[in-house]
Amino acid sequence: MNERENMSDRIPMTPSGYAKLNSELEQLKFKERRKISKEIEIARAHGDISENAEFHAAKEKQSHIEGRIRLVEDRLARAQVIEITGDQPNTVRFGVTVVLSDEDTGEEVRYTITGEDETDVSAGLISVTSPVARALLGKAVGDTVTVRVPKGSREFEVLELLFE
Repeated sequence: MNERENMSDRIPMTPSGYAKLNSELEQLKFKERRKISKEIEIARAHGDISENAEFHAAKEKQSHIEGRIRLVEDRLARAQVIEITGDQPNTVRFGVTVVLSDEDTGEEVRYTITGEDETDVSAGLISVTSPVARALLGKAVGDTVTVRVPKGSREFEVLELLFE
């Protein structure tokens, strides 16, 4: 794999997003793995595993846990942790919180541009790869942005940019 391909495989995330994912990995490896192994052992003790629903459910859960471990390990290995520091931002970029005004309703919304694993729309955290974030990247206070949404398109004015 050449360097350019490697860079495009990087997954941007904040330090707190990286820490949260790392914590999930520890939980999966050292608690969930042990717990499911015990469940499988108990289910096996019940006899014939070919007709043992508890055993099959536990094995399925084990498969899910192992798959999630592989996914989280991969994402951590490809993480590009981006420190959010510096002076007040003058354009929208990763880690910036942007305050917008919906041109149609006048309603103000606030979004922080984060990594995919940190997304929580109800808390105002949107992925850098989302349509809204992609439309906002590089915009400055006073700019108007048209965002395509499932119900058509919406226009927003950028009111404020800050690090939180």
